[in-house]
Amino acid sequence: MSSVPEIAYTIAVWAIPILLAITLHEAAHGWVAEKLGDPTARNLGRISINPIIHIEPIGTVVVPLFLATVSPFVMGWAKPVPIEPRYFK
Repeated sequence: MSSVPEIAYTIAVWAIPILLAITLHEAAHGWVAEKLGDPTARNLGRISINPIIHIEPIGTVVVPLFLATVSPFVMGWAKPVPIEPRYFK
């Protein structure tokens, strides 16, 4: 069984940086789409560094937790940022 310091270390070293990276990555998708003329992500509030907005329950929580228990390889995904190609310049 893991001790509290080990769990805190794991969260500090893995969970927080990965959550930050996923959040910034998805916000960047929306920002670039907006710069190319598509306001969809901005209108839906998806250009944000709030991680709650980008969490997709299965891909961000369930799959990574399951894979972490059975494999050294862990993967997941965030909620995709919506785009409307007809707006692109």
